[in-house]
Amino acid sequence: MRRTTPMFRTIADFVTEYTNESKTTQRVMDTLTDASLAQKITPELRSLGQLGWHIGTTIHEMISRTGLEFAAPEGEEHAPASALTIADTYRTSAAAAIDAIQSQWTDAKLSESSDMYGEQWLNGLTLRIFLSHEIHHRGEMIVLMRQAGLRVPDIYGPTREDWIERGMEPLV
Repeated sequence: MRRTTPMFRTIADFVTEYTNESKTTQRVMDTLTDASLAQKITPELRSLGQLGWHIGTTIHEMISRTGLEFAAPEGEEHAPASALTIADTYRTSAAAAIDAIQSQWTDAKLSESSDMYGEQWLNGLTLRIFLSHEIHHRGEMIVLMRQAGLRVPDIYGPTREDWIERGMEPLV
């Protein structure tokens, strides 16, 4: 799959797309509550808090493998018990990644390769996979948020609650 996944070819394209997606992820993070962080689908899978923390800490863990330098969040392994800390860590990490990419790279750097988990990936591909990874886990978080009784933000369209508030019949 990685070899056929379209990669970013310009820094501007990545920054535009990631800025939009990270605003959406931030809305999800800002909806979390301390009580919701323990929500799990099954005991052996990540909790809602651990998924949020994973998204926030993976920004540095993954992107720094390309040689970009920016501050890493502390305690990458275990999620804190504070929803505010998770949301703030994501906010800071996402902004730092965008700043590092814009200040340390040119478009030409996207066509260079870096060692990613034992494979050579073009940097533009790494950014695409990084973004897809975040969106994937954000989707997992939304399921857990619903189970925890949180209202999920609209992302690519109205939520069930939005439809009801507009006086429309929600689709089942």
